[in-house]
Amino acid sequence: MDEVKQIIISAISSEKAISLIQKNNSLTFIVDGKANKIEIRKEIERLFNVKVEKVNTMWRNNRKIAIVKLKKESNATDLASKLGIL
Repeated sequence: MDEVKQIIISAISSEKAISLIQKNNSLTFIVDGKANKIEIRKEIERLFNVKVEKVNTMWRNNRKIAIVKLKKESNATDLASKLGIL
């Protein structure tokens, strides 16, 4: 039996993350270090019912960060408000 892993750990609400929401229609998350871009994309689309255009990942302070750019029909500002970031 496969254990259920949590891919999305938390949303980031730093000043830079908020500027990405407003300028690029992108959200920033801390994610599981073993998750790949495809898994992150599917999980974001499933959890929040949005369309993802692109996922960029990076490591910062031993944590994996995902910057998720949403397609034009999905509004990052609305989702950020629902998540309590804005």
